[in-house]
Amino acid sequence: MKKNQLGTTELRVSRVCLGTMTFGEQNTESDAHSQLDYALERGINFIDTAELYPVPPCGATQGLTERFIGSWLKKTGKRDQIVLATKIAGPNSNQTWIRGPQHNLDAANVRTAVEDSLRRLQTDYIDLYQLHWPSRNLPIFGANSFNPEAERAHVAIEETLAALGDMVKEGKIRHIGVSNESAWGVCEFIKQSEMKGLPRIATVQNLYNLTARAFETSLMDEACMRTNVSLLAYSPLAFGQLSAKYIDNPKAHGRLTIYPPTWSPRYLRPAVLEATREYAALARDNGMSPAQMALAWCYSRWFVASTIIGATNLDQLKENIDAEAITLSSEVVAAIDAIHARITNPGQ
Repeated sequence: MKKNQLGTTELRVSRVCLGTMTFGEQNTESDAHSQLDYALERGINFIDTAELYPVPPCGATQGLTERFIGSWLKKTGKRDQIVLATKIAGPNSNQTWIRGPQHNLDAANVRTAVEDSLRRLQTDYIDLYQLHWPSRNLPIFGANSFNPEAERAHVAIEETLAALGDMVKEGKIRHIGVSNESAWGVCEFIKQSEMKGLPRIATVQNLYNLTARAFETSLMDEACMRTNVSLLAYSPLAFGQLSAKYIDNPKAHGRLTIYPPTWSPRYLRPAVLEATREYAALARDNGMSPAQMALAWCYSRWFVASTIIGATNLDQLKENIDAEAITLSSEVVAAIDAIHARITNPGQ
């Protein structure tokens, strides 16, 4: 499988990354180990997780995903064969089970989060350590307009970078990245690292799929190109909606039916369903499954270093990985763009 360099680091990762947020909720430990084994067999060397996982997040299961990966690493001894990424949760007063109600991106929380993840993952170091979402006010997770009245006290970017720098010096993490960030945020992280001699972010992990292409229109692609920050695209199938399984069967088993609609309302919007029907028809007219076309499109984008896929069974995982070998014709890409022009970013 083709590999891409992450930012200015020496890390080279498969352009398909195994996402693991179902481990511990929709997937058992045995399921998780089977997925990890299969991913490695197929050439995937990049695994992404987070201290928050599995999802939907709750105190009873928090940390299970990292624990399942850790038990696999201990069992197989294959730590040196993977690039391991995890994330520290940003502030959220509702998630008090993560280091109490005041968890944030300050030095004390960064140290505790890193050391807790290392224990759960049963490893001495993390290859890529990411900030799951910013400390400052920013529209994320379905909110798509900036509200200055929502400003809150936050940890300064340079303070977080300094805390991460301590972890790098101690060898606990190798490189850093951000997630759910803006173009301004990416540029500010780079500026502060250059001004203060602090670690440089290598990646930004942001939402990107056929129904959510704001990365292209918010100057994120330019910011990342000019700062040499690599995009890790998450939710390429829009929580499974772009597989068209819910269009084909509204009661299909999956996170959009087994969890309350409030968990992922953006992918249940009428415009998302309309767009999905059109993308699915286009895929099938061209001999592909809807999931294959949606993923092949993500894999082919010039600014995507790796696409984070998740699956709840090995059949889904195989289909998702197989899509990496598909090359979309210019006619199909033009048809995708035509649908996007009429139904623009309904899942953003």
